[in-house]
Amino acid sequence: MGEQTGLARWPLTERDRELSAFTSAWAAAGCTGAFIWGPAGVGKSRLAEECLAQAVRQGWRPLRATASAAAGAVPLGAIAHLLPPEVDLTDPVKGFAQVAAALAGPERKRRWAVWVDDVHLLDATSAMLLRQLMDAAVVRLIGTVRAGEPPVDAVDTLSGGDSVLRIDLTAFDRAQARAVLEAALGGPVGRHTLHEFHTASGGNALYLRELVAGALQSGALRYGDDLWELTEGRTLGTQKLTELIQARLNGAGPQARPLLELLALCGPVSLADAEQHCTAAVLAELQDAGLIESRTDRRRVTLALSHPLYGEMLRDRISVLRRRSLLMSQAERTSAAGARRRDDALHLAVWRLAATGSAEPALLVQAAALARQAHDYQQVVTLLEALPDRHHTTRSRLLYGECLTELGNWDQAEGIFAEADAKAVGDAEIVAVTISRTFNLFWLAGRTDEALVVNDAARRRLATPASRRALDVNEGSMYAVSGRPTRAVTLLNALEPDVHQAADVTAWLLGAIFRPAALAMVGRTAEAVAAAEAAYTTHLASNDIALAPHAASHLTSLVLALAEAGELDRARSTGEQAFGDLLNARAPVPRVWTAINLARAEWLAGRVGDARRWYAEAATLARIHRQPRALAPALTGLISTTALLGDLDAAARIQRQRDDVRSSAQPQLFVGEERLADVWLHAARGQLAQARAILTEAAESARAAGHLASEALLLTDLARLGGAAGCADRLAELAARCDGAFAPARAGFAAALAADDPERLVRAAGELEAVGAHLLAAEAATVAAEGFRRAGYPRRAAAAQQTAQGYAAGCQGARTPLLTSTEAAAALTPREREIALLAATGHASKDIAETLHLSVRTVNNHLQHAYAKLGVTTRRELAGALGVSPTGVRGG
Repeated sequence: MGEQTGLARWPLTERDRELSAFTSAWAAAGCTGAFIWGPAGVGKSRLAEECLAQAVRQGWRPLRATASAAAGAVPLGAIAHLLPPEVDLTDPVKGFAQVAAALAGPERKRRWAVWVDDVHLLDATSAMLLRQLMDAAVVRLIGTVRAGEPPVDAVDTLSGGDSVLRIDLTAFDRAQARAVLEAALGGPVGRHTLHEFHTASGGNALYLRELVAGALQSGALRYGDDLWELTEGRTLGTQKLTELIQARLNGAGPQARPLLELLALCGPVSLADAEQHCTAAVLAELQDAGLIESRTDRRRVTLALSHPLYGEMLRDRISVLRRRSLLMSQAERTSAAGARRRDDALHLAVWRLAATGSAEPALLVQAAALARQAHDYQQVVTLLEALPDRHHTTRSRLLYGECLTELGNWDQAEGIFAEADAKAVGDAEIVAVTISRTFNLFWLAGRTDEALVVNDAARRRLATPASRRALDVNEGSMYAVSGRPTRAVTLLNALEPDVHQAADVTAWLLGAIFRPAALAMVGRTAEAVAAAEAAYTTHLASNDIALAPHAASHLTSLVLALAEAGELDRARSTGEQAFGDLLNARAPVPRVWTAINLARAEWLAGRVGDARRWYAEAATLARIHRQPRALAPALTGLISTTALLGDLDAAARIQRQRDDVRSSAQPQLFVGEERLADVWLHAARGQLAQARAILTEAAESARAAGHLASEALLLTDLARLGGAAGCADRLAELAARCDGAFAPARAGFAAALAADDPERLVRAAGELEAVGAHLLAAEAATVAAEGFRRAGYPRRAAAAQQTAQGYAAGCQGARTPLLTSTEAAAALTPREREIALLAATGHASKDIAETLHLSVRTVNNHLQHAYAKLGVTTRRELAGALGVSPTGVRGG
């Protein structure tokens, strides 16, 4: 997977419903044909090809014809090659009988399926002959028709009647596009990449294919971190795509060109402006041809190009002087009309800047503010780069730096912020600059200590308690994700209840994002959920003043809080909503952390495949947008999930990448969880003692930091890997300190494991399943089944095992030591199982003895007992009996 560099054949995917309808209709005795309708490039021919193949599989002989404008000028021109050479069609009646007889064969048993592409271009004589053959049951027709074409007699002749199936194809929606891309590329595709391809193609199957092919050829689309991802913003197509679109645009004729160019440069324009460039008749023709579309907003009608690629192709071919003329004339019309609409200032600045390279300074600043409110960060940078330095203010530099941060250019942003800081006057400016500067240093540069120093130095310059409180909140926001949640909660308690009371809006919003995260980390999940929901609602209601960060950032913290509270299904849906909102807004910083929190929620739920995918998404985005703080936890999660899915070679490869970035990584959001990669690699290799040692140490570090959420997770894993007796009491203490349903469910699981009580394990499985922790529930039920077997209750054991299998079905192929405890291994003691797992995964007896502090003789004795109980004689057979992947296993 992931090694291909081209597309040999585009798969037919997401057309099952249409194929099923064709198969059913074709099997009916009275069927005479099937017609596939749809716009150009939607995949009509590809579906027709598969329909023909289906007909062949049902015993029909294939014939193919392609109609065209040239062939349509000649009677029978498109199907002449299908007709027997000896037939004389000068007498239509006699000729038809001869064609029918020749096609049917001597015994009249031949059945022909005729595929005619572009039936709307077929000449009338061909259509009449084909219809006669259809009615005589000599042929069945599979035809494609381009939607939106003027009515044509040939189409009416051939497609009429109930005996002809009509299939309407539409563009792919995003889910369908994802399935098609992953089938074509042979691997998962990142959400960012899916968004770019679907947006650029408009769901058009042909455009999608050519965009992907072009991105592969240019190297912009690459496979890394276990998914396909675009490494560059623009999706470049192939020469074929360029030619296809140019042919469509050229078909509009010279009268339509001025309007098409205007729409390409200026986006949607009013109907009145459009009529300055062409007549109403030309507008109607363009709409009928599918090149433009109209939109109505109250009484105002606007026109826009119907596909984003049309604009790209047109812009690339407009001369400099022509571009300037169109842009300036549109700017003059908008100004003459009073520029009354809210976004007119933005449009005027963009048009004048594109036309002349400059615009009025006040207009540039006003336009940049509007673009910032729309989260169009690149537009802000473009506008403010054109602002002469003498016209820059602290506020404009702040706006400039914030958008550079959002685009991942932290080093350039730091230079802008430092300049703004030096010129800031008064508490309000000092606070505003400090908030943005520390955010850039902390999140993008990964310079925690430097960010805290900047914050402290600025606080000493402030005159009012309210301003100092704003920087206390800012400090608390940084501590919340730097392994000091208790200190963060204390500082973030200074957050005002209402954004309108805050000394600085951005400081309040950041505090409102990270306070729920800190609360969740110290076990106060109910408060965390309520705080995140309230902050999100407040942000949405205050959008007139709340420019940064994006409102969906609050949902990122809500995902974390919901997961810790044991509302894992809701955490998933909330995270997917947040990621989609941030993707549409092109806000990469919070989007990376949304992916990480969503991946962690899926990990807790036991949906390991989905967790792996989200961690891969986060890792790729962190690299693209230069976010080192996010890269380390993303890679840690990717290693853990990959190991749990049994792909040890890939996990080891990613571990080497993680080790390269971990040395420079700053304190992490989830204290101790950075060790999970090593834990689950050891566990997958059967090295449970090493895994337990790491977990014990990591849990102690989380406890020392007051990070109850991470401590609970780490101790639960310790219990799962054979250390339940040593951590059950502490998990019970955490359950008493943490609210929500998850902490008690974890504690009950550990206590049941420690007691080896199948009844309690069954109850624990039910509690874990109730919160959505499917993998933990499957493990609890599996161990319960073992206990019932040992106690002599086969029916109860079978019921528990069936329950375990039901839970495990949602875990997407996860492999854990407890799940290997199947009926085959039920007779093994814990020590025998641990030694057997190590042996089965390739460890020599000497190495096992050193790891477990035993003698080699004792190890071999335990192995012989395990062999006898399981009925095996080699280590490879032992691996098969335990259901693990042998790695370097020798035969004996």
